[in-house]
Amino acid sequence: MRLLVKHSWINHNDQFLQPSEPLSDEFKNDCLLWMLFHGKNLSASANDLEWNGKKWSIVNHFIPFTEEEVDAPDRFESDFMVQYLADKTLSAEATAVLDAGRSLWKAYFAHTDVRTVRDQYKLNRPDVGWYQIRNALAERNKSGDTAPVNFKPFEVAYEALTQKLRPQVFSLGFLR
Repeated sequence: MRLLVKHSWINHNDQFLQPSEPLSDEFKNDCLLWMLFHGKNLSASANDLEWNGKKWSIVNHFIPFTEEEVDAPDRFESDFMVQYLADKTLSAEATAVLDAGRSLWKAYFAHTDVRTVRDQYKLNRPDVGWYQIRNALAERNKSGDTAPVNFKPFEVAYEALTQKLRPQVFSLGFLR
């Protein structure tokens, strides 16, 4: 809710509340899709992270697609989000975000990034996260080594979902 309402000097100290109205399944599912593709979603995966003298792996559980849907070269370690979304009915706006996101994930898997990008974003697992994908694609667009990836359809779909959700922050009583 805090990220849906643009921060300004007017709402700087507003207190977000428990909703005063019941939340519909559509609203909850819309919020989930909105969160999965938000710019502050830092979901990622990585192998061989060193910390405290040990090597660690991070599994990304927030992938809303199957390997087949996005032409991934290998299996994802977790299919939690796919299973969770399997029986959910999504709104037209959420479906549009999911479809546009799928196109970006496919574009990511269509090419292998240069070593510097792979190292910078820890692209050493197939179950990369949204943070890694959007940044790797942006790096590709900057380098010009591959055909540019068009983010516009995703941005339009995401903005439509945002515009649908934003008034509900107030109508459901999160903010008054």
